[in-house]
Amino acid sequence: MTKAAYVPPKVWKNDAASGGQFASINRPVAGPTHEKTLPVGKHPFQLYSLATPNGVKVSILFEELLALGHKDAEYDAWLIRIGEGDQFSSGFVDINPNSKIPALLDRSVEPPIRVFESGSILLYLAQKFGEFLPTDAAGRTETLNWLFWQMGAAPLLGGGFGHFYAYAPEKIEYAINRYTMEAKRQLDVLDRRLAESRYLGSDSYSIADIAVWSWYGQLVRNNVYSAAEFLAAEAYTHVQRWAEEIANRPAVIRGLRVNRTWGDEDQQVPERHQASDLD
Repeated sequence: MTKAAYVPPKVWKNDAASGGQFASINRPVAGPTHEKTLPVGKHPFQLYSLATPNGVKVSILFEELLALGHKDAEYDAWLIRIGEGDQFSSGFVDINPNSKIPALLDRSVEPPIRVFESGSILLYLAQKFGEFLPTDAAGRTETLNWLFWQMGAAPLLGGGFGHFYAYAPEKIEYAINRYTMEAKRQLDVLDRRLAESRYLGSDSYSIADIAVWSWYGQLVRNNVYSAAEFLAAEAYTHVQRWAEEIANRPAVIRGLRVNRTWGDEDQQVPERHQASDLD
């Protein structure tokens, strides 16, 4: 018997469970679900996050800044368990009204400054410390081109391809085909750029590389959605070269462990409050 085609109602209502891995935290309204004050540590920066592709961008940048000797970049990284709804606490919503990780509080200034959305956090820290963002107009603009490319492209990779390929309660051929095509197109965009440049913004490593690598570099290395074979990721040779180079940076290796609660036990550092936590 053929399943009847879905016909959208005139006005959508949240009457049916959405299913899937994240169904318990999906809802059509914003705002907090419970009262809870966020913890605050001793360092200038308070990071509230989880080691997802979005979350590791910021921990990687902090570790890169510390590696360059910026002692004022010390940070406390607090675990936000998004599967349990920590991002809907009143304290977290005060920092990020969009209830998404990562979120940052800069307590080195008075009053403290909240920073949310991963791209905004990367740009804020790069400007504050004068690192990983070119100062010349052409280099800065090209770097920001690729930073904002990632902000626009990754939702199609994550909420599109990743959701329907890895998390949706049923495999929908149309959706998987549609978003696989887009994921491969995006990888081709990156491959063509990296054929002509060592890094995305220029020949210098930047916040654009951190942002894009956290999604696409990990994707081709089979650390996101276990989809490298499905996407024939080995074909994107320039992306592979760039992904491996960045993966071997010591600060990247450290940053990936921060707020991680899965995988090999020796790679999990649920909270980071001092450099020795990553020893």
